[in-house]
Amino acid sequence: MRKRTKIVATLGPSTDDPETLRQMIGAGLDVARLNFSHGDHEQQKLRLSRLREVAAHSNRFIGVIGDLQGPKIRIRRFKNSSVKLRVGDSFYIDSSLGASEGDQNGVGVAYEDLHKDVDAGDVLLLNDGQMTLKVARVDGTRIHTTVVIGGVLSDHKGINREGGGLSAPALTDKDRSDIQFAADMNMDYIAVSFVRSADDIDEARRLLTAAGGKGAIIAKIERVEALDCIDSIIDASDAIMVARGDLGVEMGYAELTGMQKSIIRHTRHKNKVVITATQMMESMITNPIPTRAEVSDVANAVMDGTDAVMLSAETAVGSYPVEVISAMNSVCVGAEKHALTMGRTTHRLDDRFSAVDEAIAMAVMYTANHLKVRAIIALTESGSTTLWMSRIRSDIPIYAFTPHDSTSRRVTLYRGVYPVSFTIQQTDIGLLYRDIFAILLSKKLVEEGDLVIFTKGDLSGVSGSTNSMQIVEVSATI
Repeated sequence: MRKRTKIVATLGPSTDDPETLRQMIGAGLDVARLNFSHGDHEQQKLRLSRLREVAAHSNRFIGVIGDLQGPKIRIRRFKNSSVKLRVGDSFYIDSSLGASEGDQNGVGVAYEDLHKDVDAGDVLLLNDGQMTLKVARVDGTRIHTTVVIGGVLSDHKGINREGGGLSAPALTDKDRSDIQFAADMNMDYIAVSFVRSADDIDEARRLLTAAGGKGAIIAKIERVEALDCIDSIIDASDAIMVARGDLGVEMGYAELTGMQKSIIRHTRHKNKVVITATQMMESMITNPIPTRAEVSDVANAVMDGTDAVMLSAETAVGSYPVEVISAMNSVCVGAEKHALTMGRTTHRLDDRFSAVDEAIAMAVMYTANHLKVRAIIALTESGSTTLWMSRIRSDIPIYAFTPHDSTSRRVTLYRGVYPVSFTIQQTDIGLLYRDIFAILLSKKLVEEGDLVIFTKGDLSGVSGSTNSMQIVEVSATI
């Protein structure tokens, strides 16, 4: 059984061997992520070039996400690399302190306006919430705190304010440079970190367009304030990433799972793509098998309808990059067998559609889920028809036949959609079907006598022109 949920994996030192990349693709990799928080443009350019070469040799389309660093608020460095904070200790954070002047009493911070965003009584969370400081008072740029939960604090650890509310803008000068790089490298998706509102997405899209990029925009939901305007953020974006690290720290872990489920459901209802990320198989950084809790975490996201599940350090720096993808692939397949992921749906049955191709997509899925259909074949320019189809829960594969490599790479993120490179060379419909059936039969994706549904438009080469569907029996002799 072929998985429908897609796997996103982060590239890093552990994936630099071309043979490792080849095995990762074979194990189930669909989309690669380049994390702009680590490495320079030359390193990322080399990794991207290596990925595309291996993907081409593997006869696979692999989408690419360029993930912007954003305004991650971090402490600066200590004189001796780290300090031990004990409960009850006084400790200050000061943006005016030198970059390497931290000691047992306090440390610098890279965000110059942090002192403007906090007041006495606020709680600051360090290193993904592992240590907690309560603000006693603010004197100029110096934030005086008392340690509530201690631990070893080392260089460059992140800071969050409990409940959110830090005013750092979503896009930094580094991000603007990285957007230009992503456009130059023809990346398929740009992920915007620490999004606060739809304005951040609009700005990123303007910058990407001005740079000549054609990639789609992913909004990473990792700030509490983003939840207050989630509708407008989803509307402005092409995809949503539930980035559970900082979001969990700011809102508290008790509510995180419910919020994740709500975002997945809401995003799919708005016909957008959704990715679930952060620590999905964290233990496999150093272990060859996942924990049962990690298996359950991935499976629940799959059964909730996420388009993709994402791996970060597990593949970038982990010891088992191939094994973790293989494990995640198995969990996806197992979860997709569950009844909650299949069967008939009432999705958008009461809606009115704004476009002909959207209406065709919904009609196809209604028909497919009420008739024994083996596959859906969409002749598509932009992939939008297959996106709408993939919002309907079904175990029927959707094949995006397209002449555009960019479309093929983009649909690798859509749940249940698989790209097939194809250029229409026939005006006779019977000959066109013959050519398509030859491809499907050669790949053993269908058998003679199967029913399939075709969608296509009258105008080849025109995006958004899908206006018809047809049910056809597979035959090698049409």
